[in-house]
Amino acid sequence: MIATTTVRVQAVRSTPRSDRPPLSPGPRRASRAWRRNAPLLVLLIPGLAYFLIFRIWPMWGAQIAFRDYVPFLGIEGSPWVGWKHFELFFSNPDFPRLLVNTLVIAGLSLFVAFPLTIVVAILLNELRLTVLKRTVQTLIYIPHFLSWTVVVSLTALLFSLGTGPLAALLDGVLGETTNYLASPFWFRPLILLQEVWKNTGWGTIIFLAALASVDQEQYEAAIIDGAGRWQRVRHITLPSISSTIIVMLILQSGQILNTGFEQIYLMSNALNRSVADVFDTYVYFTGIEQGAYSYSTAVGLAKAIVGVILVFGTNWLAKRFNQTGIF
Repeated sequence: MIATTTVRVQAVRSTPRSDRPPLSPGPRRASRAWRRNAPLLVLLIPGLAYFLIFRIWPMWGAQIAFRDYVPFLGIEGSPWVGWKHFELFFSNPDFPRLLVNTLVIAGLSLFVAFPLTIVVAILLNELRLTVLKRTVQTLIYIPHFLSWTVVVSLTALLFSLGTGPLAALLDGVLGETTNYLASPFWFRPLILLQEVWKNTGWGTIIFLAALASVDQEQYEAAIIDGAGRWQRVRHITLPSISSTIIVMLILQSGQILNTGFEQIYLMSNALNRSVADVFDTYVYFTGIEQGAYSYSTAVGLAKAIVGVILVFGTNWLAKRFNQTGIF
């Protein structure tokens, strides 16, 4: 009897593992994972709904860029004209002026405002007094939460002709009276000043998070070796956050032609229109005010295609120089 039992036990132990039923079947395991992550999936629904409703679904209507759209006929009933509106846009005499204005404002944002964000983040990271650091962070974050209407209103109060305190200060320094709000020369500096004041503090958040992950032992070793503060920033801080800088630069390059409609529209007037007209405001004037829906859609679509090309091109260049890309 004992020998028979021993043989049975050995037979069971010798059964291959592949013949045994799985302890946790795939569907059951997936069901448990869905139930465990149900709260996170519920939180994901509003974000997915936003992109589906306001980002993906409207792309179906972009086909009116290739049609002579008539509201009474609808999108499908409007005649197909192909590349007609794109040819009209690129052959328009206003195209060179719009391109130059857009690229100049975008260049100021990319080559002045963007590096300044990194500089401010490094300066904040160097502060050792916690109270002072948090106070400065709060003060430079606050402007981001103001609307462009408020920012432009403050600019009008400070630079208004005859009553603006900053206008009076500049008049005293330059020795002449200037209407800064209507001057084509001062339009771009004011746009850059607004951009820096409003968004520089908020843009430092990502770089401060990257700086928090830098190994502090590297700084201690550099101090022991006699490295100064600038040398530590140059050889430790900047290389440590270089991947973050590259990723943010790639994302920023895709927004080169998106100069911001609200700010430009509110700051523009009849006297500075020659330098204030950009692609975003041009789409508004032609599409909304003049009713050229197909033509304005073609302009916006061309601008979006250029942005996609710039993102892929910048990402390719980053990979080419052995840097981290976004995909």
